[in-house]
Amino acid sequence: MTERVRPYQYYDIAVSICSACYRRVDAKIVFQEGCVYMHKRCPEHGSERVLVADDVEYWRRAREVFLKPSEMPRRFQTPVKHGCPYDCGLCTDHEQHSCLTLIEVGDGCNLECPVCYAASGPKRMNWRTLPEIERMLDALVESEGEPDVVQISGGEPTLHPQFFEILEAARRRPIRHLMVNTNGLRIAQDEAFAEKLAGYMPHFEVYLQFDSFERETLLALRGADTRAVHERALERLNRLNVSTTLVVTLAKGRNDHEIGKIVEFALQQRCVRGVTLQPVQDAGRILNFDPAHDRLTLTEVRRRLLEQTSVFQPEDVLPVPCHPDAIAMAYALKLGGKVVPLTGMIEPQVLIEGGRNTIAYERDSGLQAKLFAAFSTAHSPASGVASLRELLCCLPKVVLRDRLGYDNLFRVIILQFLDAHSFDVRSVKKSCVHIVHPRDLRIIPFDTYNLFYRDELEQTRLAPLQAGGRA
Repeated sequence: MTERVRPYQYYDIAVSICSACYRRVDAKIVFQEGCVYMHKRCPEHGSERVLVADDVEYWRRAREVFLKPSEMPRRFQTPVKHGCPYDCGLCTDHEQHSCLTLIEVGDGCNLECPVCYAASGPKRMNWRTLPEIERMLDALVESEGEPDVVQISGGEPTLHPQFFEILEAARRRPIRHLMVNTNGLRIAQDEAFAEKLAGYMPHFEVYLQFDSFERETLLALRGADTRAVHERALERLNRLNVSTTLVVTLAKGRNDHEIGKIVEFALQQRCVRGVTLQPVQDAGRILNFDPAHDRLTLTEVRRRLLEQTSVFQPEDVLPVPCHPDAIAMAYALKLGGKVVPLTGMIEPQVLIEGGRNTIAYERDSGLQAKLFAAFSTAHSPASGVASLRELLCCLPKVVLRDRLGYDNLFRVIILQFLDAHSFDVRSVKKSCVHIVHPRDLRIIPFDTYNLFYRDELEQTRLAPLQAGGRA
């Protein structure tokens, strides 16, 4: 008798959503041919098979090793009523506070990017008032106490008529690190504007869109050739030494071959503190998205990073314990033209057990020696002691040498957002990248906001699901 054996190894059960109707459905996680897949089935729309990761070992390690106790916000906003993901706010069943929170100041933009998750553009030049924005900031402070990282976003926030008043409002609140998410056009076009931005240093950073060196790729992703814009913006930011992160929206087969080139380029820029690699999310304006051909998983991006640059080795690119399914990190120091990777020098247990306000490691002379007493993502050169933990809630504090500071930092972050295809309730409960709802001030995971809560989606997509109860 021939044995009947499935072509995969079953690993676990999961809860997902149907990518057609967004109804909750059961799913299972399986390993097959070195990859992790999610199998799910909707009673109405049939079966789906979704690639979750192309590296079983890394994926399992993220889930099984890089675990730490959940850190709650000071205040939850909504009760559990319909079940995840239909109660966002943050609901009392969410498992992570806000590590990074977006404040969207409007929908207007001077570009109309084909991959914009917010569908912003010149035809939507509406702005939230300063009092509305201040209420959003206050809601976040009430939830977090001292928010770790706040990102002023849009649309294109630098176009807001009260942009600098918004920055001043943020500075008056106990926010540890402030970022501005921008396409760089205004920085490139207005030298006085760039100089005024520099006045907000330290504890301030520009989150600069930087997708490609290639014209056709930029036209496909941004609808415009922004190479000259990037060049002029970086020239000014370098001259003023304004801390900057290059943010790369990655599309499979479009610009994923440029990851190493962008990282190497970033290492040569005085102002650049790192690169964030963000695979495109099936949300917003994006059209004709094919999950079988267009999606990039975190492990695929990690593999390309390691293949395309010699800076980092596999043990240097590790899961971030607060949300290991969705965020990976690699940290290094820039010292005299050399790059010294740091993450691989740390035992995983040190990352996992480092508490939110732990200072005991500052007196660990062995750890200091191992890291050349230089392990930090200091918020500013003026910081005497700082930590990766303070910026992305992942590492304990260690003492810096006097000559080192934030200027010496270089980090690569891989940040993967869930969409309807890859959605996993287990993962979304650990989400730590959130957004403040502009109307009712709920704090909502960025993944679910783009699927259920942005603009009219709450009425057209979410309300029928809530009315129908659980899937």
